[in-house]
Amino acid sequence: MYKYDSYDQRIVDERVTQFKDQTERYLSGELSEEQFLPLRLQNGLYVQRYAPMLRVAVPYGLMSSIQLRKLAHIARTYDKGYAHISTRTNVQFNWPELPQVPDILAELASVQMHAIQTSGNCIRNTTTDQFAGVVPDELVDPRPYCEIIRQWSTFHPEFAFLPRKFKIAVNSHTKDDRAATLLHDIGIKIVHNEAGELGFQVYVGGGLGRTPIVATLVKEFLPEQDLLTYLDAVLRIYNLNGRRDNKYKARIKILVKALGVDAFAKLVEDEWQHLKNGPGTLTSEELARIKGHFTLANYETLNNDEAAFTQQLAENKAFSNWYNRNVNTHKVPGYAIVTLTLKKLGTPPGDITDKQLDVAADLADRYSFAEIRSTHEQNLVLADVKQSELFNLWQEAKQAGFATPNLGLLTDMICCPGGDFCALANAKSIPVAEALQERFDNLDYLHDLGEIDLNISGCMNACGHHHIGHIGILGVDKKGAEFYQISLGGHSGPDASIGKILGPSFARDEMTNVIEKILSVFVEQRVEGERFIDTYRRVGQTPFKERAYAKAN
Repeated sequence: MYKYDSYDQRIVDERVTQFKDQTERYLSGELSEEQFLPLRLQNGLYVQRYAPMLRVAVPYGLMSSIQLRKLAHIARTYDKGYAHISTRTNVQFNWPELPQVPDILAELASVQMHAIQTSGNCIRNTTTDQFAGVVPDELVDPRPYCEIIRQWSTFHPEFAFLPRKFKIAVNSHTKDDRAATLLHDIGIKIVHNEAGELGFQVYVGGGLGRTPIVATLVKEFLPEQDLLTYLDAVLRIYNLNGRRDNKYKARIKILVKALGVDAFAKLVEDEWQHLKNGPGTLTSEELARIKGHFTLANYETLNNDEAAFTQQLAENKAFSNWYNRNVNTHKVPGYAIVTLTLKKLGTPPGDITDKQLDVAADLADRYSFAEIRSTHEQNLVLADVKQSELFNLWQEAKQAGFATPNLGLLTDMICCPGGDFCALANAKSIPVAEALQERFDNLDYLHDLGEIDLNISGCMNACGHHHIGHIGILGVDKKGAEFYQISLGGHSGPDASIGKILGPSFARDEMTNVIEKILSVFVEQRVEGERFIDTYRRVGQTPFKERAYAKAN
């Protein structure tokens, strides 16, 4: 795990002092609302429906148990006893008092955390696979490159006021993409060229919101040492040419679409010629320095009692269900990757209490080298658990509400805070999520349905990523009433796709019945081994649409 050096700590501490002064001047009337707006956004502070919301940066989703305990303390002391995991792997507090925000930032700085560039028109938190570094079949650990991008992008003087917010993801897995890489402004895939050299495929122009677009390949192979100079070139072209007159058309995806990918790529290539081999080129020494923070953990050579473990699975169906859904294969024999789900019935997806944060820290200390990860799907991961300790971990996780065996299933949904908190939302998301959780609480039925991504957003900003859910739900306003539009066929994997709107929207009290109808078509139409997305792509939207809008006899 990357640890701050004296320079890192100094700039974070100085930012805390700076924002404390800015907040005091705003509260005393010396700064207007307009003047304070960009200052608070640069420090992760939003004005929501009922209170400010503070978004804390969690670079590439990695936290220590010490940091988790600090988040628990902040939730208890400055909030209402809980926090929220976002789809960008960050942590949000929904009820801080504005005068206390500088104190929260000071608390965060004491454990090497901050809220810098978690909002505003700048480069946001860089994300990656939550199983990075421990999962089989990845080429290399992508986290060092995320850290390099973090250091490059933080306080970058050219890119503090971009036309619009900017998001980057890095993926190194050869088959899966748990980071939704192709739905980012820049998506980076780690690859080897024909000579066996390590480098990157660079995709540009992905994103959700009002105009969802899958990113396009603009660089087939970028050598490892050229990562930052090429990113500089892409951002410069965007900064110079991106629209600033209309925020709905300001994302880089609109620029790429307007110019055409070939013309955009040529502009970047021409700009890159001025930067290539310059001061931004990564040296072998710098690469080694950063990679040195992500060395393998102190794994033991384990001789697990496979017979005893198999017996545990056979004798306890609940443990077996959890193991089959929430445990993934680790690249080191005898270890496993465990996902702690934050999707228990009756809990808004992604919410976690202060007590749960403390428990998660204890679990990380006991079972996973004192580290934990937050995920794009709004869950937590213990990446290095001994197989022999899985049963004990499961029992403890179950008591804390972390062991719902629904990972990747219908009720493991992504959901934004919606109209319960967000001033931008057209409708509430959480009540729809809760109704669906309650209707589809039968685990046997969920396991029979298999993998289904259901994502819910309260508005077109798509914080709940509804566009890339196999089933997507979007809250809309119809003459002051809350309605919900359904889309089908979205996907965030290597073969990413944008969902297609099913038809007219539905009232909230119709949603569970409509989703049930959609699932019934899937059950009838699927062939053995098919996921929902596979069946949808094979049979098309028509049978789902006909069933959803059919009148009851």
